[in-house]
Amino acid sequence: MVEFYVAHPGESAPPVPDGPQLCNGQDMRVVHNAFLWAYGKAPALVRDVSAGDTARSELVGQFLADLDATLHSHHESEDELLWDALEQRAPACALHVGQMRGQHARVQGLLSEAGPLLERWRAGADPGDGEALASAYDQILAVLKVHLRREVVEIIPVAERVITGDEWQRIGDHTMQAIPKSRLMPQFGMLLANLEPAERAQFFSEAPAFVRVLYKTVGKRQFAKQHRALFPGEPVPPTV
Repeated sequence: MVEFYVAHPGESAPPVPDGPQLCNGQDMRVVHNAFLWAYGKAPALVRDVSAGDTARSELVGQFLADLDATLHSHHESEDELLWDALEQRAPACALHVGQMRGQHARVQGLLSEAGPLLERWRAGADPGDGEALASAYDQILAVLKVHLRREVVEIIPVAERVITGDEWQRIGDHTMQAIPKSRLMPQFGMLLANLEPAERAQFFSEAPAFVRVLYKTVGKRQFAKQHRALFPGEPVPPTV
């Protein structure tokens, strides 16, 4: 499989500061993989809902609303806790940070446009609203394919040299605290499902003990139930 997280022609990364690695930012790939998978599915999920099938539009709409809220929280965590520190500690990264901020603003603008459409489509399953919503998700995915890739390629190597492990943990905790418990386990399953087996085993082993226990006891079933409802007839991808 072609590696997704590579620079494209004409793109350049900022210089990586000297010094030891202070944090491990590669978990960002795990989060990004899940977002790319879910937003890759979003347009078809919407377009496949039959006119007037409000039971299905509500099911799909709740999944997408949760996804949008988590993406917003993820970006908000970086906006509040990462960008300023990078600009101050690695000034040569400022141009790239500015691009990240701009891409966040673009995604947020698209999410704000999609929000009212999503609510209207959930309630009525109108095909016109559905097509407008699916087109909005097409646009969100297009921006994310650039943004999430370049963040890993250009930003993470710098962050690993200037952001401490505790600071990196706070960024992740900020996002996690914004996710309601009702969707935490299904979304954790989505993270696991979008990893290769060896990566999945390592990621799961590094999760807090209570998360591992909770996922094995209730979360795995929640993820499987959600996946079967969203993608009837498709096998549930392995998690643990």
